[in-house]
Amino acid sequence: MPDEGLDVPACVRAVQQGDEAAARALLAHLYPLVMKLVRAYRPRRTSEEDLAQIVFMKVFTKLDQYAGRVPLEHWVSRIAVNTCLNQIHAERVRPELRWADLSEAEEQVLQSLASTPADLEPSQGLASRELVAKLLAQLNPADRLVINLIHLEGKSVEEVRQLTGWSASLVKVRAFRARKKMRKHLALLLPDQDL
Repeated sequence: MPDEGLDVPACVRAVQQGDEAAARALLAHLYPLVMKLVRAYRPRRTSEEDLAQIVFMKVFTKLDQYAGRVPLEHWVSRIAVNTCLNQIHAERVRPELRWADLSEAEEQVLQSLASTPADLEPSQGLASRELVAKLLAQLNPADRLVINLIHLEGKSVEEVRQLTGWSASLVKVRAFRARKKMRKHLALLLPDQDL
């Protein structure tokens, strides 16, 4: 549980001077944030704990580069997101999603989407989330990131811009193209439908 009363700037200075207790306090403070980001953007073949450990190694080895112009949490978030993107890029294997790869429940969701414009039944919620995850897995890391941030986490274009360092127009273009790619992958699963 993060310590809300932690004086983060003082803690950072203490860590930079080699204070191990301050390093443990800073780690405890940042751990929930890093794990949330790792869970959201982790590549398939890397464990959450391994990726979080890589993020914290980068944070603590680069802490002397932290200038304090932005909150520490923003700086750490950027390191975490970039670490996940780099790991995803390193895993580059992206097999094409096929009908045979879907579970029975996911097939029912697709058939429901194909046959009716109505909302899905509540019982199909889990299958629809799994289907979305499979469609997202077909995207490149940057596209997957922008879809996650804007559509699944509800962040604004400005928040995505601050988190990623991209321009607002690049965020918008990437989001548009990523949605188009997802529709294309979905259309491959539903060849008779006009999506």
